[in-house]
Order: sequence, then C-alpha cells, then structure tokens
Amino acid sequence: MPKLTSTLDWCVVRLGEDHNWWVEETSDPIRWDVDGLSIVDPRQVAHLTELVDALRDYGFDQDAFEAAFIPFRIERDLGSGKVRLKRVKESLFDSDEKLFALPDILDEENGPYADLLDHLTRCRVKMLNDLFEFEAKLSVDEVEDEIREDQNAHFIEGKAVHTFEELRSILDYMPAGHESDEEQPVKDAEEDGADDLPEVDEEEEKKLKDDESLKWDEDEEKPDDDEPGAAKDEDEKKDSDEDEADDGEEKPRKAKRRKA
Repeated sequence: MPKLTSTLDWCVVRLGEDHNWWVEETSDPIRWDVDGLSIVDPRQVAHLTELVDALRDYGFDQDAFEAAFIPFRIERDLGSGKVRLKRVKESLFDSDEKLFALPDILDEENGPYADLLDHLTRCRVKMLNDLFEFEAKLSVDEVEDEIREDQNAHFIEGKAVHTFEELRSILDYMPAGHESDEEQPVKDAEEDGADDLPEVDEEEEKKLKDDESLKWDEDEEKPDDDEPGAAKDEDEKKDSDEDEADDGEEKPRKAKRRKA
C-alpha cells in the first residue's frame, strides 16, 4: 500500500515571530491542513539527532525516527520570510544537505510521528531510571501526563506547539528536583566561576605598578597639588625656563611616552 504522503511534493514555509518555521501551503491541500502545521529546520534537525544519540543504549530506533518525518530541501527563496521546499529522499542522519523535516501527522493517533513520540518517551524514561536513583521509578504514563499538561496550557492560550518544542520536551525531560550536570542553569555555572579569577602575588603586583610603560602621560606630567613640594617643583621649573630664555637657546623637548 503506498504511503499517504506520496503526493506531497513541495511546500511553502514561513518564518514565524517565534523564529520557528511554519507551513503555509502544500502541494496536497486536500489531506494536509496547514493550520498550526510546523516544520523542523536544519539547525533543529541537527540538534535533535544529537539528543537522540544518548538514547541509543536504551533502545532508540533510528528507522522509527526517519519514518516519522518527510525530508525537504530548499528549492528557492520567495522573499518576505518565505521559502519553497522540495521533497527529497535523504536520510536526516546521513545527508550532507541541510534538510527540513515535516512530521508525518496525517494519522495523529496511530501514524509514524505518534509512534515516535511514544518510542522516545519510553527510551528517555528507561535512561533516567538507569542514571538516577529515584524513590520510585519513573513511568511512561507519569512523564506523558506531565508533558501533556504543559502542552494543554499552550492550547488554552491559543498557541500551537511547534514540533521541535514537542520533541525537545521529551528528550530534555527531567523530573522536578533533578538536574544532570550538563543541564545545570548557565547562571549557576557563572556564579561558580566568579571566584576562579587568577590571583596575582604581591611581588608581581608591585612589578606591574612600577612598570613605566603602563602609565598614562598625565601621570608623569601633572604633579599632585596636594603633595608636599609640588609648588616648589613648579617654581624651579619656571626658573629653569627663564634661564633657557636668557641663554637664547632652546633645548630639545623630551618626547612623550605613549600609553602601551
């Protein structure tokens, strides 16, 4: 039996305000409803294929991932944030081309994309139970219910859930109160490194202070009026200038040192 998607040869996609790509038109408008239909861009495809690598030891099936998407490449830029895509027969994992991936959702309940969501959830749950000692092992139903609750909140707000976000919610899922080392917030990492600045010992610090090449011109030329003897130095300089004028000879000026 031929795949239902066999007549889908091209589609037009647009870049949304959320910086995700959404389908606006297809070559098969009868069976493909473009309302809220999202497509994964090449950058997101690369990120997803990297995330699923961690699941290979827990039963991940690459063929199930490939079957869940229809690959497209860019045919031409239509301007105004729109691009026409052409369907291709390429592997999302092995192709050298930058491919878009449209989820096969013609059968939302039992189609290949629905099967992939279930498959990835089971793999993720198996991995988490292996890596963490939970008081009670995670269950697939528990994870699905939590993810579905977040998605329902978007639907209530009238927002469509993008395919990339839907997949990432599974592949990045962590139960409340648990975070792996790789998933620590960036802020925490910055705070931890705040005290890691290199220390300068007293001898090295003294060398830096005495280094003439690190001083400004003004440091050499402007005496501090508050320092004792500053006025005396200024008077001596004036007397010296007067002596030079009387001699009728002008001494060469010392070149200023530029800031290093």
